[in-house]
Amino acid sequence: RYEYASGRTGEWIKVGLASNKTAISLYLCALDTDGQYLAEKNAKRLGKCTTGKSCIRFKRWSDLDHAVVKELLKKAEKLKFGV
Repeated sequence: RYEYASGRTGEWIKVGLASNKTAISLYLCALDTDGQYLAEKNAKRLGKCTTGKSCIRFKRWSDLDHAVVKELLKKAEKLKFGV
């Protein structure tokens, strides 16, 4: 569950995985303690991928640094939801 500053509320995933036509997307909809999106903040550490604010797109699982992904998944579980 999330709430915008305007008071609007809704429900969304904090972590998700989707297979798309050109890539696989891992969604980490979480804000780090400094207010930055977790995926965007750690983009350079993830390996061969592209990132958005909360989306990590990759071709193959082997393209990613698995230790970093594991760290971010654990961290996302504990952090504030970010939309």
